Amino acid sequence: MKLLPAIMFLSFISAIAGQQTRPLYPDTIPNSIPGPDQETTEIKPDGVLVIHQISKPTIAVYLPSKRKATGTAVIIFPGGGYSVNAYQHEGIDVAKQLVKMGVAAFVVKYRVPNPATMPNPTIGPLQDAQQAIKTVRENASAWGINPSRVGVLGFSAGGHLAASAGTHFQEVLIPNAENTSVRPDFMLLIYPVISFMPGVGHSGSSDRLIGKNPTEALQKAWSNELLVNAQTPPTFLVHATDDGGVSPLNSILFYEALRKNKVSAEMHLYQRGGHGFGLYIKGSKVRWMDACREWMGL
Repeated sequence: MKLLPAIMFLSFISAIAGQQTRPLYPDTIPNSIPGPDQETTEIKPDGVLVIHQISKPTIAVYLPSKRKATGTAVIIFPGGGYSVNAYQHEGIDVAKQLVKMGVAAFVVKYRVPNPATMPNPTIGPLQDAQQAIKTVRENASAWGINPSRVGVLGFSAGGHLAASAGTHFQEVLIPNAENTSVRPDFMLLIYPVISFMPGVGHSGSSDRLIGKNPTEALQKAWSNELLVNAQTPPTFLVHATDDGGVSPLNSILFYEALRKNKVSAEMHLYQRGGHGFGLYIKGSKVRWMDACREWMGL
């Protein structure tokens, strides 16, 4: 296990990836308590890179060449149980793959719920998701993006965040004098946490976002399968049947809700894969990103 100061890590990543990393908010961070930046980066024994104690969100920009650009944009939210961001294999690696497909990719280092750094920890991550969508749309011309082709991609708890962006967009939680739409045009949800209802959801993510003893009303308010309607964006879902971290029932319930509301949806359930596989299912030739590319019409 190795810990790196956050500024050293971001400088290193910027150098090797050649992307632009910028603060997510140009001015004051909403719903924020001023204090020291205690962010750290850890490389776990299995090689997974995670960022802890995020209180200052950023957005990293990865743009394809003008020759390959399709005009489509995908905003990526790494997983991490609303405790950390698994920034490499569920962030940077995915962004690079999307760029190869001609897709502009944006990796969001979003805030993790923490009462020491925000007055209302529950809404902090969704504020960052909405701000990311707003930022991409408002810079669409400069970045060669069609503002009507801005999607979100989330893994695990990042999938819950992406799904929340697609089901809570009527309530804008950030300053938005420009009245820019914060509704994603499509969603890519990879082994997502969807529900916080008993027996379905991921207790760690639920505990972090809505507390260990939430009311039933709060559980329902953040169980995204209960919030699907005809305006929910088209969705592509991936899960493994043997996922021991987040039950595939999360994806199944969300897919069923989409189907009942006549929202375009595609779901891939693989027999094996476990949880947290990122782009590639270990020991398998399956590449869910190939199916995703076809679904996006690229």
